[in-house]
Amino acid sequence: MTAALPMLALLLAVYTSALGAEDEAFHYNHLLGQGINLGAALEAPREGAWGVTLKSQYFRAIKSAGFNSVRIPIRWSAHAGGRPPYAIDPMFFSRVDWVINQALSRDLTTIINVHHYEEMYKNPIEHLPRLVGIWNQIAQRYRGYPDRLYFELLNEPFDELTDERWQTVFPELLRAVRETNPTRVVIVGPGYWNGFGHLDQLHLPEEDRRLIATFHYYSPFQFTHQGAGWVSGSDAWKGTIWTGSAREREALAQDFDKAAAWATKNRRPLYVGEFGSYQAADMESRVQWTQAVVHEARKHKFSWAYWEFCSNFGVYDPITSAWRKPLLQSLMGGANGSKD
Repeated sequence: MTAALPMLALLLAVYTSALGAEDEAFHYNHLLGQGINLGAALEAPREGAWGVTLKSQYFRAIKSAGFNSVRIPIRWSAHAGGRPPYAIDPMFFSRVDWVINQALSRDLTTIINVHHYEEMYKNPIEHLPRLVGIWNQIAQRYRGYPDRLYFELLNEPFDELTDERWQTVFPELLRAVRETNPTRVVIVGPGYWNGFGHLDQLHLPEEDRRLIATFHYYSPFQFTHQGAGWVSGSDAWKGTIWTGSAREREALAQDFDKAAAWATKNRRPLYVGEFGSYQAADMESRVQWTQAVVHEARKHKFSWAYWEFCSNFGVYDPITSAWRKPLLQSLMGGANGSKD
């Protein structure tokens, strides 16, 4: 019996080697599964400014509803110094610790990102050293955390942070992470607000296989953002409906097919990091659209995270402490109310 142990160990090593880092990336993407964004909280200039303060009961509700993961948008730039070493406020770091631990302790795979770094979008050359310094601190602080904590380098690059410039910027951020977290899963999306149509302009380093690519989906925009106060002219879109017609579903399917083709060509797993519809849309249309997006994501084995938990796009009502059941069902169930 003891003589067989070295052979067993050898076979296990061969199997693990054959599995490879590339397959591990797909495994870690699978762990994200069906997730939700904890928006309007730590991404605000200060937590609570946009009406959301995170509570432990929220994490219990998310886990009980059947979600596998949470994405935590964080405005680090509002809590970091303006000069080297760009020190992050210890009190804010402690608050982020609490949020991460709330999620991980409930077996929710957790993503933390850099969100709403507005100055970086407008002047990326000037602010790149600060963003690198911010990531140095984040990576150092969480280097010993479980591998179910993932990093996302920057939410929705746009404006002066063009596709071309982003292609030179993100490798510097990735290097800052890899110095202390050589095997941490890192999420990277394309420019132009992480639009799926710009995936072709995202070129990930071939040697780093602990990467998950992401895109965000809010199409048709006049439906998903009707009445959104921060979108110019959106009041004129009020009343836009989404019925799930053959034409509408075909347009959705073509978009996801295009993303899937990129994923296959580049041998990278894909994560739909955001999708959702603003509260001004009628609930029936929101349910139909959400259900259709989830169907396409599942068809292509993309992981996903709905935008968002309990604010203007929210699936949870913080006043009544209850889920908006039709919207929740559109996320968690199939076309007939059962799992796909």
